[in-house]
Parts: sequence; structure tokens; C-alpha cells
Amino acid sequence: MIPDGVVLELASKRRSIRKFMTTPVPLGDVFYAIKAALQAPSGANRQPWRFVVIGDSETKMRIREASEAWEKRFHESGSLPEWFRKWLRERNITWEKPFLSEAPYLIAVFSRRGEPYARESTWLAIGYLLLALEEKGLASLTYTPANPNVLAKMIGTPRNYMLETIIPVGLAGEDKKKENRLSLREAVFINEWGNQV
Repeated sequence: MIPDGVVLELASKRRSIRKFMTTPVPLGDVFYAIKAALQAPSGANRQPWRFVVIGDSETKMRIREASEAWEKRFHESGSLPEWFRKWLRERNITWEKPFLSEAPYLIAVFSRRGEPYARESTWLAIGYLLLALEEKGLASLTYTPANPNVLAKMIGTPRNYMLETIIPVGLAGEDKKKENRLSLREAVFINEWGNQV
């Protein structure tokens, strides 16, 4: 039996990391996290997720270059709301995505089109995956590319699968503080909306 508090502790420690050390990490730890993800619930138990683990330097660099080309257009488009531009500036997030080539592994996560609740189910699996990576002491980030179809084609994905996210995995190359979270009182109501805990 898992001791009380383990899941909450992992969830409380987990941060989105954008700088990774290039130090190799055990592939077995990545597979462990994916095995945890495979235990997630899914619509009609269709398990619509698939995972591609990428450790090849050349493939990672091609993914980075293609992503940065699209991200540059996105960041410079002028269509971003000012609050979002400010949020990006405060965190020094630019169109450059070095984590896509520096992290030892990328996990590309796909959902199968046409399955019931495919995206919701796949993101539940991603949540399990992130906590299992944290358990193994591995940093991660859910990077949602602006050009998912281009990247999916680059790694030979069948057309009936949609790229949901690319998760860089490795040792953290930054000591980043966890962003604030809502308290139970702010986020939870009892019996009806507005009746706070």
C-alpha cells in the first residue's frame, strides 16, 4: 500500500522545466513513467494513446528547428493578447526551444482520432506520466507545438493519430520555483457553486 501523502507530495514538487542538463538518464525510467500512463482511465477503455520516445540527436534537432520556425511566427504575429505577452516576458519564454534538443529524451504523445473522449483520455494518461517522471526524479515540460501535423509527419505517425504534446525529459538544468496554485478554498465548492470549503 502506498503511504498517505505520496501522490500529493509528487504533485506539489512537480514543476514545468525549460532548461535541461544533457546528462543521460536511464531509458528504463522513461518506460516506467509510460507504464504508469498506460494505467489511466479512458473512454470505453479504448486506450487511444500512443507514445514515441525520441533519443536520437538528429531527430530532436529537426523537431526543434521545425518548432522554432513556427514559434517565431506565432510570437511575432501580433495576435497574442497583451496579458499573454506579459506572462511570456516575465518568464523569459521566447520562440527559441532549446529543451527540444538538450533534453536526453522527448516523449511525443498522440491520441487516436475518432475514439470516444480520445483527447481527454490521453491527457489523463499524460497526468499519470508526469507524476511518474517526478517520482523518478526526472524533470519534464508539456510542450504543445504550434505545428503538430508537421512534427507528426516528421516521425512517420499514421494520419489517424494526433500529436497532443511533446514532453522533454531529463535532469533539470534550472532551479525553478513552482508557480502558485489555487487553495482548496479558492477552487472547491460544497453542494453548490459559491458554497466554499
